Amino acid sequence: MKKIVYGLFFGDSITYGEYDGVFGGWVDILKRYALQKFHEGNGDELILFNLGIGGETTEGLLKRMPTELGARNSADGNLVFISYGANDLAIKEGVQVVEPETFKSNMIKAVQHAKELSNDIYLVSILPVSKKIDGVVVGSGKLRTNEEVIVYNQILKDVAEDHSLIYIDFYTAILDDKEILLSADGVHPNEKGYGMMAEIAIPIIEKYL
Repeated sequence: MKKIVYGLFFGDSITYGEYDGVFGGWVDILKRYALQKFHEGNGDELILFNLGIGGETTEGLLKRMPTELGARNSADGNLVFISYGANDLAIKEGVQVVEPETFKSNMIKAVQHAKELSNDIYLVSILPVSKKIDGVVVGSGKLRTNEEVIVYNQILKDVAEDHSLIYIDFYTAILDDKEILLSADGVHPNEKGYGMMAEIAIPIIEKYL
């Protein structure tokens, strides 16, 4: 008998797919791929939920995560992807939005919530920012640096290792070509960048199709 597995993608605007008017972002590419595989009759059904909210930090995640998880709980199994940090690490009006220690604590709490429903939890790296906005206050009033991206990614790696989770390293994949894979705002990927992220993630979801 075929199983119906749910994939829940928690994150910010990069999970949501902002600035990609072609494919709708990496999660939406995965959604279409999973649906196509199901229609081809190649195995179990994997239903993916894009739960990305633009501008969200781990503080917002913790407020909504128990409700979101409870509303989307498949008896056949769940995958949970947690993709945060780009807003947490930002400095606004001279203050870091979510300090590193709090970020780590929040991520651990999020993992604990996810573990109530799933053994398949993935932590997703933060992307590098482009040269032109590295250390620059942008229109939103936020300042980001690649130095901080490295610090927060290390926290994600540590949490993944400590809790036996898989870390999805989009950062390294995009780093060398970031100037052509990021959109004009220097933070969000363009359609090429999102496409590369989806290519990396497809083998992960293949296991559940």
